Order: sequence, then structure tokens, then C-alpha cells
Amino acid sequence: MFGLPGHAYVYFTYGMHYCLNVVTRGVGVAEAILIRAAVPTRGIAAMRARRGVSEQTPAFRIARGPGNLCRAFGVDRTLNGADLTGSALTIRRARFYAPSEVRHTPRVGIDYAGPYVAKRWRLCVRDEPAVSGPR
Repeated sequence: MFGLPGHAYVYFTYGMHYCLNVVTRGVGVAEAILIRAAVPTRGIAAMRARRGVSEQTPAFRIARGPGNLCRAFGVDRTLNGADLTGSALTIRRARFYAPSEVRHTPRVGIDYAGPYVAKRWRLCVRDEPAVSGPR
């Protein structure tokens, strides 16, 4: 999380799954964005296999939730530090979302964070079924 902006910070949590973050500040400053969900558009059969879900599982459910996202995309600590603009793990914008399509909500799973619990720092696409956690 203290690394180069635009790179991956991958960590293992609760002894069971990986989480993918995008580092957003300069070296030495801890700031990153947790990627909680994605809608797969390619490689869906491989993602279903990695997740161990059936062919009937809709694409929007395959990478819903940070642990499921990492399992589906095969993200683990070997990708920690990957350049997200041009490596095996690359993030590209699929489309532009108008401000009215983006919701700002409190973050999920940080009950320990005191005054930061209520901060509306969680961004999600309005009415997107792949969004994990409270809508």
C-alpha cells in the first residue's frame, strides 16, 4: 500500500482469501482503493472453474465480493506490486459513468474504524447487480 501509484497491493485476510487494492498515492503514503467486485466480460468459463461454481451462475455473481473477485481472476500475492496499467493484471475502464450513476456509501466491514465507519468513501455503480455488500 506504500508503493507506486497504479500498482497492485494484494494481501491475504482472515486466513482465507486475497484482496486486491489499487495504490493511489506516492511511495511511502498508505492510500489505496479496495476492488470489491467486477463484471467479467471474457474468460468467464475459467473464472467459474476457479470459483467452483456452475455454468448457471450468472456472470455478475462470479466476481462479487473482494475474495470472490480474487479467486475468479486468479489474483494472489504473486501479483502484489503488479503495474495495473500494463502487466498480467491490468485494469481498464469499460465505460464512463455519469456522476448520477455512482453512489457514495459507507464502507463495509470496518466497524473498528471509529469516526471513519460512517465516511461515504465506498463508490459503486447504482443498480449494478455485481456490487457486493449493502446497496
